[in-house]
Amino acid sequence: MCGDATSWDEEAYRESIVKEREIQTRTVFRTLWSPSPNPNPDSLVLASSDGSLASFSLSKLPLGFCSSRDQPLLVEPNGYVQGHDGPAYDVKFYGDGENALLLSCGDDGHIRGWKWNDFLNSQVPNLTQGNCMKPVLDMVNPQHKGPWGALSPIPENNAIAVDTQGGSIFSGAGDSCAYCWDVENAKIKTVFKGHSDYLHCIVARNSNNQIVTGSEDGTARIWDCRSGKCTQVIDPEKDRKSKGFISCVSCIALDASESWLVCGSGRSLSVWNLPASECVSRISSCASIQDVSFDDNQILAVGAQPLLSRFHMNGMILSQIQCAPQSAFSVSLHPSGVIALGGYGGLVVVISEFGSHLCTFCCQCV
Repeated sequence: MCGDATSWDEEAYRESIVKEREIQTRTVFRTLWSPSPNPNPDSLVLASSDGSLASFSLSKLPLGFCSSRDQPLLVEPNGYVQGHDGPAYDVKFYGDGENALLLSCGDDGHIRGWKWNDFLNSQVPNLTQGNCMKPVLDMVNPQHKGPWGALSPIPENNAIAVDTQGGSIFSGAGDSCAYCWDVENAKIKTVFKGHSDYLHCIVARNSNNQIVTGSEDGTARIWDCRSGKCTQVIDPEKDRKSKGFISCVSCIALDASESWLVCGSGRSLSVWNLPASECVSRISSCASIQDVSFDDNQILAVGAQPLLSRFHMNGMILSQIQCAPQSAFSVSLHPSGVIALGGYGGLVVVISEFGSHLCTFCCQCV
């Protein structure tokens, strides 16, 4: 049986294949709940491997619908910006309410910021908004001079943290340094040097005027923001390094009191009491840990397996929930208890405070 090839559109066919591949290979590196006076979760922001930032209103998502990895439900965002040339690795909000800035960082070494209110209320059609909205803040990592004045490539930014009271944005970069940026003049205030390899993660410990960084060199470091000096080195795998085993610190999180720190290193988690400088528990996993978050005295963890795991701080496993992404890179907890995680395939999973799946969807290509 022969088909009619006279109306065949080769270009359209090629575009459909490319678009399908883009959907299948896109990775959501970060999910983030937006600030809102509403106690219920409202907007969810995604940072993806195509450099885009997209926001989704939970009220417009098909709650109760759980798609499969093979046939994901495609959802168009209600806000969209093509934020970076290369993958966007992290997003944070600076401030609250209408004056909040949506910050992002990525592989191109830039930290950019958009007015959240303008992002949501722009009159530009969603499908072209990313080409028209310009950032109100744009900072780029410094290049380093080598022999004969040659400049190094611009180092990437893998993670950011904020201190609104101090007017600062902190970034963990690919040149083994952390940077403190002044929001007002978009210039570097402090450079934190001491790691021997690039930084994966960074969090602000604002109550102590400190930051905590995690690096490929296998250590986490606590830094004083006033002096820029390292005050403590945390080595989660110190005992195993004597046997030739080195595992990077891929993710870190502080609890609400900023007294407890959890570090993800390879297939294990370690929980640290910071005032006592003591490791209180170690937790083993079947796969590499890629993101962690505290939920009171419990720890949420995701990684290179389709699971959301919940642990007690003493190391006891409390629950594991099957999720669509084969590999998850982000877990974000809303104050109401609703959880969002994102990962490979551009898939995002929203889980209720009771542990049931509310929705699984994939960001529509723009």
